[in-house]
Amino acid sequence: MTPALVPLPVVVPLLGAALTLILGNRPRLQRSISVVGLAATLAVSVLLLVEAYRHGPVVVQVGGWPAPVGIVLIADQLAALLLVVSSAVTLCVLLYSVGQGRSEVGESAPVSIYHPTYLVLTAGVTNAFLAGDLFNLYVGFEILLAASFVLITLGGTETRIRTGPTYVVVNVLSSMIFLTALGLVYAATGTLNMAQLAGRLDALPGGVRLGLQLMLLLAFGIKAAVFPVSAWLPDSYPTAPAPVTAVFAGLLTKVGVYAIIRTETLLFPGGQVAGLLLVVAGLTMVVGILGAVAQFDLKRLFSFTLVSHIGYMIFGVALSSVAGLAGAIFYVVHHITVQTTLFLVAGLIEERAGSTDLRRLGGLARVAPALAVLFFVPAMNLAGIPPFSGFLGKLGLLQAGVAAGGALPAVLVAAGALTSLLTLYAASRVWNIAFWRAPRQAAPHPPARLPALMVGATTALVVFGVALTLAAGPLFRVSVDAATDLRERTPYLRAVLPVGTP
Repeated sequence: MTPALVPLPVVVPLLGAALTLILGNRPRLQRSISVVGLAATLAVSVLLLVEAYRHGPVVVQVGGWPAPVGIVLIADQLAALLLVVSSAVTLCVLLYSVGQGRSEVGESAPVSIYHPTYLVLTAGVTNAFLAGDLFNLYVGFEILLAASFVLITLGGTETRIRTGPTYVVVNVLSSMIFLTALGLVYAATGTLNMAQLAGRLDALPGGVRLGLQLMLLLAFGIKAAVFPVSAWLPDSYPTAPAPVTAVFAGLLTKVGVYAIIRTETLLFPGGQVAGLLLVVAGLTMVVGILGAVAQFDLKRLFSFTLVSHIGYMIFGVALSSVAGLAGAIFYVVHHITVQTTLFLVAGLIEERAGSTDLRRLGGLARVAPALAVLFFVPAMNLAGIPPFSGFLGKLGLLQAGVAAGGALPAVLVAAGALTSLLTLYAASRVWNIAFWRAPRQAAPHPPARLPALMVGATTALVVFGVALTLAAGPLFRVSVDAATDLRERTPYLRAVLPVGTP
């Protein structure tokens, strides 16, 4: 019964997308189908995580075609954990958008296509997490990117139309690099099944193997927004509607990080490019947070912190130890939740005060104390204040860096500590200006109170972020187990390939 559940996180959102597209003139029914579909996806994801934790990876051979010939979907502990978190986040963001009241996405957006597109985006994310071969991973990326192209320009405002092409061009370029790499991988090995590639890539000449590895890293690095290929993100994300920006910030870059984790551990173990990844991680952290502290717009500030904290995850991957990988996995879960929450809070601030420009904000702690709490908790979590999960994740990564020894990991430890301090400075600056300072001007038409569903969805994510702290012990155990399996590779290979497959 359990293997039959593996395709459902992809199939259920796609079926929901088809139904909501057919029911384009029935918005209430659209909303109900979307919510039920994502709730079902979350429930299935939890079952898959429990099964993967207890009994190892859960595999389904699509159409009954055995690997490496057929398409393989595999839910190991890493994929299942990210499925749970991404499903919870997409459900909360959907509820937030429903509560927003202005057709979920903006004043002039075509309502009928929002729910189908959002569900297609979700299916793309889940397909990428479950993909057992590189081409299906590429398909997952293309599904979510095609949906994101629609969502980022939804509403047709001037700023969205102006910044949308940048987002599209950069991501199409990364997809072209990825597709070219797939062709080269297949030409060199005769397969794209990741379990089979794990053996065949080792037999290639060192230069060929390194070239393929760097091409895949470049493609995934653009999608993950690591420095120096991250400049597109702060210009693209802030212009989208609040729910769209939130789900983009929480999930889309993490799919790129997931692809880096999967390929670097399964296909290219041994840390051949560890030094390069450490340099990239350090620059991503520092350059990103320096960009954040210079911003006055809340959404742009959060976009730069998003880029900066991707560096922590790449740091853990570069260490390639169990401790480093476990810290990276824990931090991915933490960051998906907290970064999404902060963008939802930015949407609430815009709803309440009419702007996200810090120069036009002030006094929110007095007029909206609940909103102040909703900002303060995830902001301190992102900054890594004890005992929040952000502190625990950073501590695990920094300890792994110290244990690795050497000059470059030590520099990364210092960069991580500096980034955490500057994140605290950026969060404190927002708090002082937007919440404590007396307002410089009133919002043109401030609402009497914020929509209950928007506040409720944001509160649920804040509580979820706090729950990660309370459940840090079990979450770290799952992260360590997942990291151990990634390092060993054997559980994944045995689950996918028949014995004796070359």
